[in-house]
Amino acid sequence: MASQNMDPAAASSTAALKGNETGGSAAKGSVTKRLQQELMTLMMSGDKGISAFPESDNLFKWIGTIDGAQGTVYEGLRYKLSLEFPSGYPYKAPRVKFITPCFHPNVDDQGFICLDILKDKWSALYDVRSILLSIQSLLG
Repeated sequence: MASQNMDPAAASSTAALKGNETGGSAAKGSVTKRLQQELMTLMMSGDKGISAFPESDNLFKWIGTIDGAQGTVYEGLRYKLSLEFPSGYPYKAPRVKFITPCFHPNVDDQGFICLDILKDKWSALYDVRSILLSIQSLLG
């Protein structure tokens, strides 16, 4: 009886979170769907200077590019990044690092980025587009 009164959206969110804890296939399916939507959004956005696509057939590993902003020391440079999405995405932040060496105070010698939205300020509302734009802004 009580289950009939439950909000379907809340029930699906709870199921997705439980699936993420166990690494269930339902959770992986919802992450896959989210990443496919983000890819379409990014492709349709028309944002200049950022792009990202899955690496071969693996939707959980992407290669992104960021162009250095005009009027900065990064102007004319194109940086390649690696984005790895955990099974708990979007509730867990992706692992993002520069593949192309980037000399910046917020980037370590292994390419890892010190950016609050990739750490303790992460929110499920962020997407690949907002991550790339934030990193591009960091360089500007």
